[in-house]
Amino acid sequence: MKGKDLLSICDLSAERARDLFTAAIQMKRAGLSSSLKGKSLALLFEKPSLRTRVSFDVAMHQLGGHCLYLSPAEIGLGTRESIPDVGRTLSRYVDVLAARTFAHATVEALAEHCSVPVINALSDHEHPCQALADLLTMYEHKARLEGLDLAYIGDGNNVANSLLLACMLLGVNFRAASPPAYAVPDDIRERGKAISRGARITIVDRPEEAVEGADVVYTDVWTSMGQEDEAEKRRAAFRSYQVTPALLSKAARDVIFMHPLPAHRGEEVEETVVDSSCSVVFDQAENRLHIQKAILLKALGQS
Repeated sequence: MKGKDLLSICDLSAERARDLFTAAIQMKRAGLSSSLKGKSLALLFEKPSLRTRVSFDVAMHQLGGHCLYLSPAEIGLGTRESIPDVGRTLSRYVDVLAARTFAHATVEALAEHCSVPVINALSDHEHPCQALADLLTMYEHKARLEGLDLAYIGDGNNVANSLLLACMLLGVNFRAASPPAYAVPDDIRERGKAISRGARITIVDRPEEAVEGADVVYTDVWTSMGQEDEAEKRRAAFRSYQVTPALLSKAARDVIFMHPLPAHRGEEVEETVVDSSCSVVFDQAENRLHIQKAILLKALGQS
């Protein structure tokens, strides 16, 4: 990481990202370690989670450290107590903090006022830990990253933002098909172009155009947490963006299908696709554990 924090994919260089992959693969083989014995991680969550909470907790345990989960009711960020005061207080107790928040500004404010490293465990703007786990999974299955073609189908959300940036950083061509009103934001595209190592960004309307010959097909839910009142409107807008076997057949013969989970089977993806032989969604989920071990070690100066 360029500084003490990991708030965005843009906080990494390509070399640092590759170092994280190397460390994650090594620890995946090695298992338990005592590298972070005596260290503590605080999970500060405004949103519920399965993979993020469990993977960080288990990662810290397997590295010999301790993890503390802080629920929304216990903290009340910005209501019960100000964000700067929470950051300053937690810095006196723990060695690293992972925050899962609604607003990206909350993660930035925590980082500004914490003297310990802050990791973005999800915000409305980015999900860097997920994107790093995704590209690690792609590397394991394809034995390379540079020159691959990834097709993202659906909502240009926080996952898509970090995925685009990670692809540009590591040489993966990124194609996206979304309804125009839900495309990846212009500022993310511009940031991606600025860090691109020869990779291309292609934004189209039709899923079939994005998927043609793709090495990876990726989708995510149409309605994220906090957008529940938009669910019906979004279902109507995204109806023709479901990943089906017919759509996958237009991709490369050895295509892999990816989804960050949880999946709404029968909505953004047909159920048979999630359970098909080309699906690597549970490899992605497992790799959240391993990449987060690498991030924690790097944040605490142990790698």
